[in-house]
Amino acid sequence: MTHDDATDTVLIEVAEFRTDSRYRLVHFRGTGWEPLAPEELEPRARQLFPDLDPHDPIRVHWADRPWEWPAWHPGEA
Repeated sequence: MTHDDATDTVLIEVAEFRTDSRYRLVHFRGTGWEPLAPEELEPRARQLFPDLDPHDPIRVHWADRPWEWPAWHPGEA
């Protein structure tokens, strides 16, 4: 293991964008996959990884469309 391996580890992986759900599946290392709404990602990331910057492109990997969620309006299923 080189000295960079620990800092290059992906801790959060966000699955691909889907239009049939208001959520995106998010994988937290050591925890598993969770469906999260946009307002839930940063608080959950800070809960699990208090020192992590959720905008760190090395530690947080987005399959596509970083920081985008499907359009959703209250009252929709």
